[in-house]
Amino acid sequence: MIKDPRISRFRKALAGATTYEQWMEAGLELDFLEGNAEWKEEFVSDLYHYELIYDRLSNLKQYRQQNDFERLKRALREGLHHDLGNMGNPALYTRSRVGTKHLIEEYISQVCEALDYLCDHPVPGFPVYDKLQFFRDTLTSFGRPTLLLSGGASLGMFHFGVIKALWEKGLLPQVIAGSSIGAIIAGILGVHTDAEIPEMLVPENHNLKAWKWRGLISAMRGEGLMDQQTLQQCLRANIGEYTFEEAYQRTGRSINISVSPVQSNQKARLLCGYTSPYLMVWSAALASAAVPGVFPPVTLMKKDLYGNALPYMPRIQFVDGSVVSDLPIERLMHLYDANFSIVSQTNPHVVPFLAEQTDEKLSLPRLPMHFLKSEVQFHGRGVFDYLRKRVRPEQLRQASGQLYTIMAQRYSGDVTIAPEYSLRHYRGMLSNPSPEYVREMILAGERATWPKISMIRTHARISKTLERCVRRLKQQNRRAVELKLVSGTAPARS
Repeated sequence: MIKDPRISRFRKALAGATTYEQWMEAGLELDFLEGNAEWKEEFVSDLYHYELIYDRLSNLKQYRQQNDFERLKRALREGLHHDLGNMGNPALYTRSRVGTKHLIEEYISQVCEALDYLCDHPVPGFPVYDKLQFFRDTLTSFGRPTLLLSGGASLGMFHFGVIKALWEKGLLPQVIAGSSIGAIIAGILGVHTDAEIPEMLVPENHNLKAWKWRGLISAMRGEGLMDQQTLQQCLRANIGEYTFEEAYQRTGRSINISVSPVQSNQKARLLCGYTSPYLMVWSAALASAAVPGVFPPVTLMKKDLYGNALPYMPRIQFVDGSVVSDLPIERLMHLYDANFSIVSQTNPHVVPFLAEQTDEKLSLPRLPMHFLKSEVQFHGRGVFDYLRKRVRPEQLRQASGQLYTIMAQRYSGDVTIAPEYSLRHYRGMLSNPSPEYVREMILAGERATWPKISMIRTHARISKTLERCVRRLKQQNRRAVELKLVSGTAPARS
């Protein structure tokens, strides 16, 4: 069989794309040349329950055409389920580069159009307050996506590229979590509105001087290899003086930051607007970035009733969130009904192992190395688990506990986006990034995200539509209450 020379040309265009539009154009051409366009049009497949999706789609179309609002409401309220019919199956997103089965894409589009229609158009017997309750309940039932940003020191500039790619396609989750450098970037994102994101993605607009070497003597005294005051100045310049509550009120984003305890009688915490509303975001990010040995432990800071800064639990100090809870997926599920995790993973000790964690099929040549890594991980967990419970002195026990949690954690999500590292990347981990380096890592993050966009859209688009509808209906309900108050009639329920 003669290989079409255009395939090689479009593969080069795909690898060299600098925008999603360029990447998608090359990807669509490759899908056509490699025979995947026909696969997308044929909705029959054993990879998902196509009959169920087809029936749901047909019903939604029929109710819309007949203006049968009652049946449309019921179909959406009881019929919307995350990953309906296994339409989020990863195998549906590896066959082609752009998109998946057209039946799935049409169903999601029809659902989102129906939700927008119910939200924005008058419906008999369906006042604004009832609409708001309907959409809130549906969002709680359906769930929402969350973006988790890992640690990785200066390598975490990659996260900005992931954020940019998701934001440009309208898929950036409202719930953002981070640890270490991921906490810093989550904090920066959490205080910027959507209109400010283009400005946020310009490296020259940030203080990039986070690292200042102090030396081994400082580390031996427990003060860290690096100067924490320099890092604190960097964070306050980039994040500002917002509390978690103030940041949410400004942007509508829910920031979540993982921190690990120093003391033995404390547990890892997820700091956010629910758990620590008056805590200052920069302080939480500083604690989450306090890598043991590199930076000293941190006493968190909060605002009092008058806006003054003061210590939060002054007897307790915290360190790097990656140590115990790099990706707090389960906690986010409880707090936000998060049912789909997008992970941007840049930890240098994790990325080389991600292939084994995320690949469904393992090739025969890789089996020996896979077994070796699994055995090392299994026995390492056992040894450090024993030491963290029994060994003395206290410093060694704490170190054993931290090593155990590092080895026992899960470092991937439903979708995991990761860079490809070279020796050059490792050399620059603990140095201040230049604007050129940041731009390079942003493009790397975008390129790693683009192939995942189709799968993320399947999982996240309905949730994002529901979130936007809730925001619009809150504004409508607020205006309705104000009008009733002005006219002197009884206010609407709130």
